[in-house]
Formats: sequence, C-alpha cells, structure tokens
Amino acid sequence: MADFDIDPVSLIRPRRKITGISAILLPFEAPGEIDWTSFEAHVARTAEAGLTPAVNMDTGYVNLLDEAARGEVLQRTRSILGDGPFFAGAFVGDQPGAAFDLDAYRTAIDAITSAGGTPVIFQSYGLTGQADDAIVDSYARIANCCEQFIGFELGEVFAPFGKVYSLGVCEGLMNIPQCIGAKHSSLRRDLEWQRLMLRDRVRPDFRVFTGNDLAIDMVMYGSDYLLGLSTFAPDLFARRDAYWEAGDPEFYQLNDVLQYLGFLTFRAPVPAYKHSAAMFLHQRGWLKTDLTHSDSPTRPESDRAILREIGRQLDIEMKDLGS
Repeated sequence: MADFDIDPVSLIRPRRKITGISAILLPFEAPGEIDWTSFEAHVARTAEAGLTPAVNMDTGYVNLLDEAARGEVLQRTRSILGDGPFFAGAFVGDQPGAAFDLDAYRTAIDAITSAGGTPVIFQSYGLTGQADDAIVDSYARIANCCEQFIGFELGEVFAPFGKVYSLGVCEGLMNIPQCIGAKHSSLRRDLEWQRLMLRDRVRPDFRVFTGNDLAIDMVMYGSDYLLGLSTFAPDLFARRDAYWEAGDPEFYQLNDVLQYLGFLTFRAPVPAYKHSAAMFLHQRGWLKTDLTHSDSPTRPESDRAILREIGRQLDIEMKDLGS
C-alpha cells in the first residue's frame, strides 16, 4: 500500500466529541502487596470523570502479574463499575521465535469477556513474528473468540515483542468487523496521521486510539486515546476533552501543561513512567504510597519536586510528601 501525502491541517476536527480510555495504574501499599482500596477508588474516579477505564494494561503491569492477580483485577473492576464499560489487556507471554498461540489468546479473552470487559489485544512474539498476511489472519481468528476487540501496535521502546504494522496490516484490521479500533503507539505523528487518513477512506467508524503520550494533541486530528498519561489526572483529561468539544480555547493551555507532564514522565527509560504516575498520584493524596511493582524501573527522587510544581501549574492540590 502506498504512503499518504499528509496534510495535517486538513485532518483537524474541531468541536469533536473525544472518546477517552484511560489505562489504570495498579498501586502497591507494600512491596509485592497490591493496594486494592486505592485501585478501586481510581477505577471509580476515572469512570466518574467520563473516561472508560482500561485495566491489565502496561500501566497495570499486566506482563508482570500472574494469572490470579490479573483475574482479581478484572473481578474488582466489574464490581466497582457495575454495568459500566471497561477494557482490559489480553496478554500472552511468550519467547522470541514462538508460534502464534491462539489458545492462549482465547483464554485471556474469555477471562475478560466473562467479566464483562472488552479485550485489548496485546502483541506477542508469536503474533508479530509472522508475515503481514499471517498477522491479519491471526487477528481474524482472534475475532472468532469475542464480539468486539481493540487492536494494539506499539514500538519496541515499550516492549521487545512490539511491532509497528504496515499500512496493509492496518487496513486488514479495519476490515475485521469485530475490531472496533486500534491503539497506535509508535510515538510518531506521521504514522498516526497515515492511519487516520486510511481510516477515513476505508472505515470511518473505526477508532484510532492514540497511545502517543508525547503528542496528546493528536485528538485534534481525529484520534481518540488510550493513554497511560491520563491515569495521572483523569479529571483534567476529561476537562480538556470537554473544552475541545465546546470550542473553548482553554483546551490549549490545559493540553500544554498536561503535555509537559507527559514529556517529563515518558522520557527514557519509558517504563519508569509508572513510578512517575505513582509519585504524582501519591502527591495528589490518591494513593497510600508511591511504590511500584518490584520488577519495574523507577525515577530519581529529584522528580518529586518537578511533579509537585506541574501539579500546581495544573491548579490541583499537591502534598509535600516524602518517599
């Protein structure tokens, strides 16, 4: 498939209602001990803000949790939300050179759908190691396991099994009715603009969910979002989205400061953003501690003062807490 000639200005969609999905941080109250009370509160406040929670995502350490913990996340999410919608990562852990494992995906999907959630299909070595036609065929087989799902492509900066697909694979996904959208996490605007243009041409109801935490204004061009950054401030992301729909210029000021937060917290090593989120939410008084999963990288102590200042720029209460 040929590349597109990109005219970003022509893609801007003013006063559009933005669909926001927020990946939920999984908090800890002691090493190895999940803070379920704070988790449930954060799921609830995210939904109350108007964003749809997404659990067992990278922000929720899905690749580091065992099956029992992932299952408890699902059940607690359903209990908190009642009949409300949520998304959840369908993760299959494998090794380089592995074959595509449909049975493992089916097991992950069944756990999500039985809890009333919609799967977000994580990539795996077995999935991304195939030729393009086989990748599309694999998603078509996944589609037989559920009524709806969201695809997911991500760069290797996020995960070694990640792959940014060709436009041919993207079009193949758009031609699968059960695939209602796809999260794009290349951290490149041009590739996401191409997907938006392809979407407009092939399937206008298909949603491109930006995963670009370094360009959260992609919503101006027709992207929706599934972000880890929004877990820092689901209330403010919802306010920003409302400003855009209303045509309120306050959108730009709020977006700029939220992007400042994204630039700081999604710097290398990128996975350490989860510690940034824990520190920020702890300073907001929303978490008991700022501990992370023991296998996840951390940020330096010096980040705390910067995060506190960003919070004050966002006009939210930030507490002077120690580690």
